[in-house]
Amino acid sequence: MKAFRGPKVWLWRWRRNPLKRRADVVEAWVVLGACLLTVLAGVLAGLAAAGSVEHGLARERATWRPTVARVVAQVPGKSPAHSSHASAGERIWAEVRWTVSDGSAHTGRTRVEPGSKPGTPVTVWTDPRGHLVSRPATASEAAFRSTLIGLLVGASTAAVPFVAGLAVRSRLEHRRMEAWDAEWARLGPQWGRTV
Repeated sequence: MKAFRGPKVWLWRWRRNPLKRRADVVEAWVVLGACLLTVLAGVLAGLAAAGSVEHGLARERATWRPTVARVVAQVPGKSPAHSSHASAGERIWAEVRWTVSDGSAHTGRTRVEPGSKPGTPVTVWTDPRGHLVSRPATASEAAFRSTLIGLLVGASTAAVPFVAGLAVRSRLEHRRMEAWDAEWARLGPQWGRTV
């Protein structure tokens, strides 16, 4: 196929050529604009999303604190040490109570070891208002999450100008083919004549 196309010429769309039509110039600018917008939008959106996620997770690490809570009531089941069939990671939801720095008592539900007795200490994470939260992400987990979300957001954002550029280019190609068909219909019958 390459033998029919000839050698690849860089920037051929911007070179002078008497056969170049206005549609070729428009298509060249559309392709260039779509490529630049795709890269620019993808990179900027990805960096903004990654920075936002990284900032939010760093704020969580700075403000969320571990607190010791106590189990309120007997938890059903046997402790893993006494049970041969329970897995080491098995935990059961139970109600716990803890006190925040201002002295107010809070209750909530968290996962604890099966068979825990009332008063058993459990480490929970709380926000500045004293509400239960999940354990904050470590610095390496936050870096991984922010990078992954930045890549996903960047790729999704870059798809918009890329698809728009493809649509405009397809429409230009369709119009060019219609113009060629009209020219062929006008000039094609004359090819059989000789002067």
